[in-house]
Amino acid sequence: MNCDAANPKGEGIVPIWQETFPVRFGAIDKSDKLTLDAIFQIFQEAAISHAENLGVGRQEMARTAQAWILSRMTVIADRRPSYCESITVKSWPCGCQKLFAIRDYQINDKNDAPVVSARSAWLIVDMDKRRPLRPQSVVETLPVNEGLHALSCDDRSAEGLEQRNNLEKTAERKALYTDLDYYGHVNNVRYIQWIEDSLDPQLLFKTKKIRLDINYLNEILEGEVIDIYSASLPFDKDDVSHTFAFEGRKLENGQAAFRAELQLWT
Repeated sequence: MNCDAANPKGEGIVPIWQETFPVRFGAIDKSDKLTLDAIFQIFQEAAISHAENLGVGRQEMARTAQAWILSRMTVIADRRPSYCESITVKSWPCGCQKLFAIRDYQINDKNDAPVVSARSAWLIVDMDKRRPLRPQSVVETLPVNEGLHALSCDDRSAEGLEQRNNLEKTAERKALYTDLDYYGHVNNVRYIQWIEDSLDPQLLFKTKKIRLDINYLNEILEGEVIDIYSASLPFDKDDVSHTFAFEGRKLENGQAAFRAELQLWT
């Protein structure tokens, strides 16, 4: 059943959120293909709409000074859909792991075959104290979706991203108005754009398949300056064309704001 993002509660509670729409012009690059940051944007909107549908959306959570904060995510795009191609995004909760509520995603083509798969881990944060809370009391009210996984349960690469010492500074970004979201910190999609902007555009244009693992470590607030460090890494898969590591560090104190690893197939 297709869901209505403009009226997320209109169909009643749905265990799996689902929307179908064409790839739009603002979501593609020079290759005519869906960009990585657009994929993150699509998944963000699906997660927000489903949370509204399930009664754990922004306003409901705000009544107890709580909010959903994305902590880490793995996205694997086996194929980048083209402009005007009809795609269906699906998203569903998958229980919890310790302090993290797990949510999976898929983008399927017109034949309902998955072309993009993803897994995310979310924290429920006390916004007054800026501290994570145990998610069980909220997760227990959500659909179980037992056995339904977009990625292997053993795939926890985003969880275990290590600090690397061989990175070089490649960019500097200051958190400005268009970087910020409702909560006053840099939105998770903007991190992806910063990563993309630190690479050779020609490399991204040619990419057919992408995998990104990202761990959001510390929020970035308005006016903070982030030094982005990166390095090319050796890769352990024969068909991978390029692998990169990234780390964003706050200029003021060197604190790591995020770590990511990106694999490209060209």
